[in-house]
Amino acid sequence: MKVQIYGKNISITQGMQEKVENKLKFLDKYFIIDDNLTANVVVKVHTNDVKVEITIPTKLAVLRAEVTHKDFYAAVDLAIDKLEDQIRRQKTRLERKHKDKLALAFLEDEDTSEEDVLVKTKSITLTEMDLEDAIMRMEMLGHDFFIYKDEETHEINVVYARHDGGYGCIEVE
Repeated sequence: MKVQIYGKNISITQGMQEKVENKLKFLDKYFIIDDNLTANVVVKVHTNDVKVEITIPTKLAVLRAEVTHKDFYAAVDLAIDKLEDQIRRQKTRLERKHKDKLALAFLEDEDTSEEDVLVKTKSITLTEMDLEDAIMRMEMLGHDFFIYKDEETHEINVVYARHDGGYGCIEVE
């Protein structure tokens, strides 16, 4: 796996790079790693805090963790712990649903592009899936909603997390 680390308001040292690379090696025990898999790490410094964002685009979903802490090394450890918890939770869910599939395949990402100031445009490729898969992907992304194409109706649907708990689904007529 390749690791790309970027710094905003900070210069990335060799020690920082090695720390992140060594910590991300934990993925080997969960997945079959593809040489083309790239982990993007962004380190931002704001006054007294360091924010570490780790994004790993995979075929299944985008794994993402974001942590703010006063110490860079502690922030990396906490972000890796979040990723590991997320991977375990989702892998268990997948294994329960598809008992035949013990290993997860990777790669394939949605295109994202950022424009100047406050506008962000995202293009997605709709994948046919059932409601349970859509909820799982929404949780993995850490989003409040997820757009997908329903397997049964072949229509575009939106699943969302409700404020009172549970999920809702918007179907097209």
